Amino acid sequence: MGSRIRTALSRAKYAAVGAAVGAAVGGLWSRNAASTGGALGGLAGATLAELKSGAGGVFADKEDDDEADDGDDEANDGDVEADAAA
Repeated sequence: MGSRIRTALSRAKYAAVGAAVGAAVGGLWSRNAASTGGALGGLAGATLAELKSGAGGVFADKEDDDEADDGDDEANDGDVEADAAA
């Protein structure tokens, strides 16, 4: 449970920082641009947090990729046949 809360807070932190940076940059032009910049920055921050926290994200460890592709294609053949039969 605590891990899920930390993950949610981390994602919220990235979104908040992205929104603040976007609003600051947009605020250099006008109020409308600040609002739009804040929204786009928040979206970018949330997307970055999701990519960072996901198992297959941009910042995932190479060990995860090595375990998934162990060169044993025979183990995956049964899954394909089972899916085709269903």
